[in-house]
Amino acid sequence: MTSTYDDHALDLTSDADFFSLLTGSYKRIVGRRLVRGGQGPDWLYNDAPFVVLAHNSEPDPRFIYANRTAQKCFEYGWEEFVALPSRLSAEQPDRAERQQLLDSVTRDGFVDNGRGLRIAKSGRRFWIEKVTVWQLIDETGKRLGQAAIFPSWRDE
Repeated sequence: MTSTYDDHALDLTSDADFFSLLTGSYKRIVGRRLVRGGQGPDWLYNDAPFVVLAHNSEPDPRFIYANRTAQKCFEYGWEEFVALPSRLSAEQPDRAERQQLLDSVTRDGFVDNGRGLRIAKSGRRFWIEKVTVWQLIDETGKRLGQAAIFPSWRDE
């Protein structure tokens, strides 16, 4: 597994190491399980009824993971998503609020029950609520990015 997730060609859709990072850091930091027993990387990518997103730790973070529910929500396919700077998931006026949320995650490890206005590829604006964002931290304590989940969204 690459430690920086800066390879645009990296396919994490069914990567067991990335799944362990995602679910393991969620359990360690948030204190809950992200998936039930028997639900693996393929289930999380293809069948999870909630959005799962992750971005790397670059200065201008880029999405490295977006499950099918996230792709439906934001209207981007996999290849488009993993080339997209995560800041572009919000319109310019909403980016400061988004950055405050991410700064809180960096400081506190996670934020639960967040919300925000986001934008899809088509320009459709929508609200995300009940958002949990957490640090992606490996077993050695290295910060590799941040991830988010939310169960649903509603158009503005």
